[in-house]
Amino acid sequence: MCGRYVSPSAAAVEREFRRIPADWSFGPSFNVAPTQRVPAIRRGLEGAEGVLLRWGLVPFFAHGRIGAYSTINARVESVTTSASYRTPWKRGQRCLLPALGFYEWHVNADGTKQPYYIHLNDRELFAFAGLWDRSVAEDGTALESCTIITLPANPLMASVHNGRARMPAILNVADQDAWLSADPESAFSLIQPYPQELMVAIPVSKRVNTPRNNDAALIEPIP
Repeated sequence: MCGRYVSPSAAAVEREFRRIPADWSFGPSFNVAPTQRVPAIRRGLEGAEGVLLRWGLVPFFAHGRIGAYSTINARVESVTTSASYRTPWKRGQRCLLPALGFYEWHVNADGTKQPYYIHLNDRELFAFAGLWDRSVAEDGTALESCTIITLPANPLMASVHNGRARMPAILNVADQDAWLSADPESAFSLIQPYPQELMVAIPVSKRVNTPRNNDAALIEPIP
């Protein structure tokens, strides 16, 4: 799964994903938590567009009401069949969620949990494969939200995230455009474990456990 991550500034996103019409302004966040609004890139009427979406998908049929169960992650095994995700999947409502890295927790022999910060060594900024949906309340208020697709972990991530052995779907640069525009079958084939040799995992402070802690020191390695 992926329950916390680090998101880049608006300027960094615009540099990486050029020509994105967006009306936004935000700095980097070192401890993105569920329910927060996060930057996303999706297919618009005139090409790719940048938007801010609630992290934790609220399906269209919920009529704007946030459910009791977690929808921050969509498992690849059921993304095409789950009630919450199958309709946005069929509609091609896929998105890119820009990130600098993410956190996972390793379960130690004594039962305690050690957070790790995971980033890539072949590029600084990358994108999770995501889905988005729009849910309209009875008063006409629209809520747009998203989820990160997860899949079985590669060997590195399985050793770190040993409690569940899952990891977020990270897209290759060459596949990002196709993720937004391809047919569902072709898009599904792009969901692959990112190569472990291109990932770095370092133990970090348990300060990341508290969402209100949000500073660059969170991604610094501890002894």
